Amino acid sequence: MFNFNHLNKDESGQTALETAIILIAFIVVASVFAFAILSAGSASTEKGEQAIYSGLEGVQSSMAIKGAVVAEGAAGALTNVIYTVSLVSGGDPVDLTSLAADRKVIVGYRDATQFLNDVDWTVAWIGANDGDDLLEEGELAEMTVDVSSAAIGPNTPFTLEVKPPTGAVLGVNRTTPASIEAVMELR
Repeated sequence: MFNFNHLNKDESGQTALETAIILIAFIVVASVFAFAILSAGSASTEKGEQAIYSGLEGVQSSMAIKGAVVAEGAAGALTNVIYTVSLVSGGDPVDLTSLAADRKVIVGYRDATQFLNDVDWTVAWIGANDGDDLLEEGELAEMTVDVSSAAIGPNTPFTLEVKPPTGAVLGVNRTTPASIEAVMELR
């Protein structure tokens, strides 16, 4: 007669099979987690790259003041503030179209008592210019800002903000002298 108890006691093959299944399950789970971590890493790298490029864009079209800031005055108040701007080294061109309907650059005025966000201004090109309205590498533009509506009197600290469509804002911080003259250099 055949002994059935002997067959049930030898389970060595089942133990190896169970171990192999558990090992394969661990490998699959580990590979899924590894893929998720690598995907998250590449996504964060892309976001970091986007942040770097947007930061560079914010700086690349910045302008700088070249020379003195001069003001014209009449009847005890400033009428115009005049300064020369150029691009910073390696900056992108800035559109200085001065027609009010086509303006890309906005100039704002601020002091302790008032804020004017869109002040009228004109531009005159100094020296070499290729004939367009773009401020490009090596070009100088003289901006004349009409501040007569602000009624800026003597000893008044004020700020002009030149805001290009992209890039950093150029701040011009000055104080009017104790006596308003026809032409003055502002410090």
